[in-house]
Amino acid sequence: MSTLSPATTPWPAPLATAPLDATLTVPASKSLTNRYLVLAALADGPSRLRAPLHSRDSALMVAALRALGAGVEEVDGDGGFGPDLLVTPLPAGAHLPAGTAVDCGLAGTVMRFVPPLAALATGAVSFDGDPHARKRPMGPVIEALAGLGVQVDDGGARALPFLMHATGKVRGGHLVIDASGSSQFVSALLLAGARFTEGLHLEHVGDPVPSLDHIAMTVQILRSLGVVVDDSIPNHWIVSPGPIAAFDVVIEQDLSNAGPFLAAALAARGTVRIPHWPAGTTQVGDKWREILPLFGATVTLQDGVLAVTGGESINGIDIADTSELAPSVAALCALATGPSRLSGIAHLRGHETDRLAALVAEINRLGGNAEETADGLTITPAPMHGGLFHSYEDHRMATAGAIIGLAVAGVEVEDISTTAKTMPEFPQLWSRMLAGPGPASTPGGAN
Repeated sequence: MSTLSPATTPWPAPLATAPLDATLTVPASKSLTNRYLVLAALADGPSRLRAPLHSRDSALMVAALRALGAGVEEVDGDGGFGPDLLVTPLPAGAHLPAGTAVDCGLAGTVMRFVPPLAALATGAVSFDGDPHARKRPMGPVIEALAGLGVQVDDGGARALPFLMHATGKVRGGHLVIDASGSSQFVSALLLAGARFTEGLHLEHVGDPVPSLDHIAMTVQILRSLGVVVDDSIPNHWIVSPGPIAAFDVVIEQDLSNAGPFLAAALAARGTVRIPHWPAGTTQVGDKWREILPLFGATVTLQDGVLAVTGGESINGIDIADTSELAPSVAALCALATGPSRLSGIAHLRGHETDRLAALVAEINRLGGNAEETADGLTITPAPMHGGLFHSYEDHRMATAGAIIGLAVAGVEVEDISTTAKTMPEFPQLWSRMLAGPGPASTPGGAN
């Protein structure tokens, strides 16, 4: 199984010496790529993902599907960040060879989305991942599988590692879970629900489910592939049994990963443009259009180009439920002229790292003034200085350090390569952004 990255040389975060004027595109959405990969493995025929993400998280998903018997082939395409993917679905009830194992790395989509899919095969399959993956919440998925009649041996830990004994089919029916720790618990079960014998009636009980936008994304994709989903009653999702249509789809660029580049327009007092921004999308990253004006930015979307221009200063903000965008939001708050409060993000303690504790530690390490609250952060203006910004094996922590480094001299990010989890090209794209005006930039080629 995966191990933590070896020690690397800290990355000197570039300091912006002039206002930015840049246009660039970013790689495809991780959330969309990995959802479509799971559904391609369950579809009623071969599917094609055009311009998908090629990153550690997507590679782990591809490897997991291949381990379970799906075919995934790279073919030439028009995307600027790597080849297209052709997926041949899993054979119904396929017998798994002895020793079948899934490496989840640190990918929540793999550790949560793949077990319900694997339950439709026949045989034993083990799941494990990076050391910190064993600390990420998994209990609701394991308990849900048990409630659906799937045998899971986890030693009572309700976490990775565990061994599943799949029988080739899952009964389905009414299932009650507590998904207050992650919206992925809901999406994981919805993605496979149409292939359960009785479909699935999933009910959530407990504190509110965070990141509902990600569940809306899952539901929209399922419906686009002919799956009947009724979500008309809050905290209930009913998936009718039936086929999942094969598809040929172009994957949108990752709007969450566009965030650090858009935030750079404020940190460096310039303009950054992202072309091919979708007019309508289920990605949570589209919230940047609402968030950045609160900081004082000018934001326009015209002819598919999102343009963000920073002002003379960065306003403090009070905002709820920024979800996976929170690290970049917090980085801007650390540079703001007024106090900020981020709420509704307690679930970030169970992400790739405890992001709330990590953000407080790293902002304060550089002279900032951040504190944890029960469900978020407060950040008060304070003079900041250079120093080492630890990345915690977390891609969004690494990019948060890069944002601060645009405005604070001498910032070094501990391990910028951790951005490869969802955006291997980040360092190159960051340099191109700082290089000045030019056409939309992509590194090109496979990765």
